[in-house]
Amino acid sequence: MSNDGINFASRMDELPPYLFGMINKMKMEKRRKGEDVIDLGMGNPVDPTPEAVIDKLTEVVKDPKSHRYPEASGMKHLKREISRYYKKDYDVDLNEDNEVICTIGSKEGISHMCLALVGPGDTVLVPAPAFPIHVYAIVIAGGNVIKIPMDSDKAFIKSIVNMCESMVPKPKLLVLNYPHNPTGKLGNLDLFKEMVALAKKYNFMILQDFAYAKINFDGYVAPSILQVPGAMDVCVEFGSFSKSYNMAGWRLGYCVGNKRMIEGLSKIKGYYDYGIFSAIQIAGIVAMRDCDDEIVHQCEIYQKRRDLMCDILKSMDWEVDVPKAGMFLWVKIPEKYSYMTSYDFAIEMMDRANVAVAPGTGFGDEGEGYLRLALVENENRIRQALKQMKRALWDIDKEKGL
Repeated sequence: MSNDGINFASRMDELPPYLFGMINKMKMEKRRKGEDVIDLGMGNPVDPTPEAVIDKLTEVVKDPKSHRYPEASGMKHLKREISRYYKKDYDVDLNEDNEVICTIGSKEGISHMCLALVGPGDTVLVPAPAFPIHVYAIVIAGGNVIKIPMDSDKAFIKSIVNMCESMVPKPKLLVLNYPHNPTGKLGNLDLFKEMVALAKKYNFMILQDFAYAKINFDGYVAPSILQVPGAMDVCVEFGSFSKSYNMAGWRLGYCVGNKRMIEGLSKIKGYYDYGIFSAIQIAGIVAMRDCDDEIVHQCEIYQKRRDLMCDILKSMDWEVDVPKAGMFLWVKIPEKYSYMTSYDFAIEMMDRANVAVAPGTGFGDEGEGYLRLALVENENRIRQALKQMKRALWDIDKEKGL
């Protein structure tokens, strides 16, 4: 019993402090004091939503009919547009009535799906390092998480097989996330075929987070796991409007795939929420129908920022793997700063350089020693941020005699 009589549920003991929330709090405190903090920490697009999408929202929001409760599973016309998109881009046939559902962003959808699929005693396999919700949605649902290191595809597959053959009961669910956040690791159809085959052999389900489906570079095209024959038997895939259309704050996403899994998510959502504001859903239809060119243009912008950031970091003697997808660089902190944790390093950059970065440990112990740097700021801001970081590191080197 706490002194004030407020007692949280035991599941709260399983949730560590949210590091990104702590970093964001520091950022906002500095900004309230008038300091200019350049944010490379959060994947929060600063580029505008396509004008056609904004125009449609402002038109529809004036209609009183749009102010009513929407259908929790999503408007039929939006679900039809999502199914058309999968047919056009991936040659995947979806039944809009029972194989497509709209969500309040992919993060909410993944959380609610875990409540539908996972309970006490269930084990879920999650690649590591991991975006936090991929771990803690399972923890909140009462399940157990086993992290699988993201080594080579061959080693990753071998680890999954070992878990399935040695555990009793066997894992119930595998979480995938390609293109991967935070590492930028890419998926491919051969890997997905292996995953689907293992899911059928060992009787587990697959949840694939496909939030960065369209943020691709250098000619790479991210595949959907649903392109694999038989994937619909065991798998769902989550998508989001946040990154492709710069609609992060709009909170619009979707889940497609196995109709029984979709049915479970729909049942949970029926109790938890009333769906997405109708005007946002209608604007989403315009995005999917009319804004392919804007996605191409946005990818060109991100690619230029990626190239700039990689070039500058390399000139600072940082090890950099150039990503072919996503909105981030996953970079190893130079060895001479190994006396600091990634969180300590991030705090130093906030304090000394007024630059927010995401510490690798925020993605689990496997991310220690790394930073995730977002490509959301414009090129001038990126140059300035890295200049300020470089100056801060010089100061640290002098103090430490490095």
